[in-house]
Amino acid sequence: MSPYKLVFGKACHLPVELEHKAYWAIKRLNLDLEASGEKRMLQLNELEEFRRYSYENAKLYKEKTKQWHDKRIHPRSFEEGQQVLLFNSRLKLFPGKLKSRWFGPFKLLKIHPFGAVDLLEEKIGYKFKVNDQRIKHYWGEPLARMKVTTTLEDP
Repeated sequence: MSPYKLVFGKACHLPVELEHKAYWAIKRLNLDLEASGEKRMLQLNELEEFRRYSYENAKLYKEKTKQWHDKRIHPRSFEEGQQVLLFNSRLKLFPGKLKSRWFGPFKLLKIHPFGAVDLLEEKIGYKFKVNDQRIKHYWGEPLARMKVTTTLEDP
């Protein structure tokens, strides 16, 4: 069996002069076609085993990383009336060096099925709908707008 047939699965049809040169080269180098064919088959089998081993290792790695990531997912549940922050994905186009991509807080008005939520910007009364993957809880409290002054006196 020729190496061409091993690789491509069909016989190689060469012009007569090329076939003669190939035969002459094999005869001159004293190559054994049967032994080289067997060697090539062993190499192909080893390659197939290596591919299968690599595939299994990649599959195990993916399973382990999926378990690791799934373990760290914290379920988020939102309720109407909560304060949330909105992720601005367009900031990637014009990033500020240390600028936060989270804007808000916004008031959560309504939760629709399949992950849509209505938000309200309380300053201007603007209502809009976004996906719940773009929001997160706002745990801060409103800032106190009152200024307190304390006078220091010498004792």
